[in-house]
Amino acid sequence: MAGNVHTTIPARLTQESTIQLDEFKHICSRSIDASTYPLACAVDHNIPIYDIPALETRPLTAELISRLQDEWHHVLHSGPGVFVLRGMYTPTRYASILSATNDAFDRIIARERASNTSQGDHFAASGTNDRIWNAFSKHGLEDPSSFADYYANPWLATVSSGWLGPGYRVTAQVNAVHPGGAAQEAHRDYHLGFMDADACAGFPAATQLTSQFLTLQGAVAHSDMPLASGPTRFLPFSQTYPPGYMAWRRPEFRAFFQENYVSLPLSLGDGVFFNPALFHAAGANVMDASADGFRRVANLLQISSAFGKPMESVDAIPLVERCWDILSARFKSAGQKIADRDLDPGSYGREAREVRALVQALAEGYPFPTNLDRRPPAPGRMAPETEQDVLVTGLERGWTRVEVVGALEKMRLESRA
Repeated sequence: MAGNVHTTIPARLTQESTIQLDEFKHICSRSIDASTYPLACAVDHNIPIYDIPALETRPLTAELISRLQDEWHHVLHSGPGVFVLRGMYTPTRYASILSATNDAFDRIIARERASNTSQGDHFAASGTNDRIWNAFSKHGLEDPSSFADYYANPWLATVSSGWLGPGYRVTAQVNAVHPGGAAQEAHRDYHLGFMDADACAGFPAATQLTSQFLTLQGAVAHSDMPLASGPTRFLPFSQTYPPGYMAWRRPEFRAFFQENYVSLPLSLGDGVFFNPALFHAAGANVMDASADGFRRVANLLQISSAFGKPMESVDAIPLVERCWDILSARFKSAGQKIADRDLDPGSYGREAREVRALVQALAEGYPFPTNLDRRPPAPGRMAPETEQDVLVTGLERGWTRVEVVGALEKMRLESRA
C-alpha cells in the first residue's frame, strides 16, 4: 500500500538537525590563495582588493572585463563572499560629484529631520544615525546632475551585471552613523534576512540557497572610514553555509561571528560588494565625538536581479523626466553613441559606456509583468520592449523630454491588467 511505503527522498525544508555550529566553524576557517584572484592588487583578511585606477591604466578590453567579472562572481559564490574596489569613485575623477552628492544627501536628511520622519535601522537601534530610504530616487529628484554623474559610473554596471546579469534594478539607502552609533547585530540580508524565523522556515532549502543570486549588496564610502568609525564587519565564506538563513539568528552563531569577523578601513570613493547571504554587520562608530563631528557615511547599494522583487519601489518616469536633458547631452557628447549592454571598452569610449550605464540604472531592463494582449512581443523578438529600450530609441531619435515621458507613460498604461 502507498501509505506504508518508506520514502528516502530528502526533506524539502531545512531540518533543525542540519544546523551545526561546528560545520559552520569549519567552513569559515578557510583562507584564500591570492593566486586565485590574479587581477586583485592585494588580499587583506581574506578580502580581495581591486585597484580600479590602476586597472584603468591598462588597455581595457572585453576580455579583461570578463576576467574581472569571473573573479568577482567566484568571490561572491564560492570564495570569501566580499571584495573591495579601491577608488571605484576615485576623488581624482569624482571629487566634485561626491561632494555634490553628499550635499544633496545632507539637504534630504535635514528636510526629513525637520518633518519628524522616523528613519530607523533594520538591525540596529535608531537615533544614532541618519538614514535616507530610497536614496536612489530622492537623489535623482534632488540633484539630477550629480545623480547622473554618479550612476553613469561604468564600474557599477560591470559589477552589477557580473553577479546578476542584465536587467538589474539599482536601489540605494544612505546611512550616516554618528560617533556613539552602536554596531548592528550579525545578519544575512534581503530577501530571507528580512523575515522572522518562522516565515523563513517555510521556504524550501533549495529556495533559501538560491535566493542569494537575486541580490547584490554593496556600499560606496562617502567619507573616509577608519576602523574606529565602524566599517562593515564580514565573516568570509559564511555565505556558503547552506542553512545560514535559519542559523544567523541563533546566539551561538552570532557569538562566533563576533569573535571572528574581519573589517577593512575604507577611503572616500571606495566600493565594497558582497553576497547578501554573507554574515555581516555594520560596526560601531567609536570615534571621538569632538573630532570635527565625524560621521561615517555610506551609500548602501542594493541591486536586484531582473527575476527578483526589489525591496524598494523605483518610479522611473519622474527620474527620466528630471534627467532626460542631462542624458541627451551626454549622448551627444559621446558622438551620439551608446555602448551595448556589455559596455565593451574595446568598442566604445568611456562616454558611450557612461550613457549605457546611466540608462541601465535609470530604467527597467526587464519587460515583465505586462499585458501581452496590449503589448505583444516586438517583431522578431520573444518579449515586448523595455523601459531601457524606450530610452535608447529616444536618444537615437532625438526625442524631447515630453516625448520620452509620453512613451513611458503609454507603455505603463498598456502594461496594466
